[in-house]
Amino acid sequence: MNDRDNAAAQFKGVLWLASDSDTMNIHEYQGKALFKAHGVNVLNGVHCTTVDDALNAYDSLQSKVVAVKSQIHAGGRGKGNLYRSNSDELVMEGGVKIAFSREDVKTYATNILGHVLVTKQTGQEGKIVNHLYVESGCDIAHEYYLALLVDREHKSVLIMASTEGGMDIEEVAEETPELLHKVNVDPNVGLMGYQIRDLGLALGLSGASHKSFGKMLRSLYNLFVKEDCAMVEINPLVRTADDDMVALDAKVSFDENAEFRHKNWDDLRDLSEEEDVEIRAKETGLSYVKLDGNIGCLVNGAGLAMATMDVIKLYGGEPANFLDVGGGANEEQVKTAFSIILEDPNVKGILVNIFGGIMRCDIIARGVIAATEALDLDVPLVVRLAGTNVVEGKAILAESTLNIHPADDLAEGAQKIVELIGGGA
Repeated sequence: MNDRDNAAAQFKGVLWLASDSDTMNIHEYQGKALFKAHGVNVLNGVHCTTVDDALNAYDSLQSKVVAVKSQIHAGGRGKGNLYRSNSDELVMEGGVKIAFSREDVKTYATNILGHVLVTKQTGQEGKIVNHLYVESGCDIAHEYYLALLVDREHKSVLIMASTEGGMDIEEVAEETPELLHKVNVDPNVGLMGYQIRDLGLALGLSGASHKSFGKMLRSLYNLFVKEDCAMVEINPLVRTADDDMVALDAKVSFDENAEFRHKNWDDLRDLSEEEDVEIRAKETGLSYVKLDGNIGCLVNGAGLAMATMDVIKLYGGEPANFLDVGGGANEEQVKTAFSIILEDPNVKGILVNIFGGIMRCDIIARGVIAATEALDLDVPLVVRLAGTNVVEGKAILAESTLNIHPADDLAEGAQKIVELIGGGA
């Protein structure tokens, strides 16, 4: 692997770490409010849910040029396309539009609200746009990229910046990695002055723009730590003609493990942006994320769940979900987990992989049998148990008359389920 490939792989890996199943996303307009509260320079803008709201926003901003921005939990909005719901009819190209008049605002708001925005990150199903953000225009001299992420591998906050803002940053990392500058900040020490200085110089900033960048970066770092963020991304960050640095975008995600410290997060969550099944799983105490494969996974522990998915892929299969039942699941939760997995029509088989520590294998075995009987399970089921009460658990499964395939280890289990469904996806 050459330096370019390594840089691209590292960038994608870090972004994956910052956007896994334990994160909560918010809209740009919410991120901008958070930025403003922490002293980060943003433009004036108004959150809108109707065309009339957008027209009133244009009047109140008193800016001849405004940006009319669709609000969904996905990137690539500017390059996306809007379609009528349940139709292939194209309404408008681009989910972020520059309006030069009140009439433009009316046209764009009408074409955006209530329609489906399809971007590179949403997939072909897209997302319905229920929120708009109308923002004042500004005189842009240059666009940059800036992001703060949790880098678990280095146990640090990773700051990434580039002079190539406004572009698909993945392409920059892959094609010109030398233009993506990175700084790792030790959270025990905090962001140091020399790190701010060096990053600003790497972006070619000087004088007032360098000072403005330094003030913004320090505010963003403080926000990142205080608000328990998993990622803060600004694309583009812009330098104005007056050498001010302004956050023209705000993509913010929180680490849900810190939810107990932030009672206001419930007010920020947009349930329409989340899968119904994921919401139900969360209410039941399960961690579930739907994927694109055909092998359902029921595992206890996030690390074991990741390893299970990796081994399934190693044997040519494709996992249909990430599902962690946790360390203390009961029979009812196991049954709920099975029902959630089976709601995915793509699932052709299920692999249960349990390591009993706090969790007892006999409880899992009873839960598996109860779920199989109650749900009339008609897809292949492979169960691998290890740990506390494993002998009892295996005996319970063996005594049942159900079509359950036992496995002694993860490799055997993954290989079996792939074979039973007739190969990979």
